[in-house]
Amino acid sequence: MPLVEVTLIEGRSPESVRALISNVTEAVVASVGSPKESVRVIVREIPPTHWAAGDVTIAERGPRP
Repeated sequence: MPLVEVTLIEGRSPESVRALISNVTEAVVASVGSPKESVRVIVREIPPTHWAAGDVTIAERGPRP
């Protein structure tokens, strides 16, 4: 039973997250031949204040140009 975990900064629409789940599931089925029913996908959405690199959070960096 393949288990795929995806961690993202929160803020995407439910439709976007749903599309991600479908696409990841199909990629696992195509690449390792697992039955679709056995593929598990976990999406974790992290607040931008809880994700940092170099002691600077994503929230502190501001929007991308």
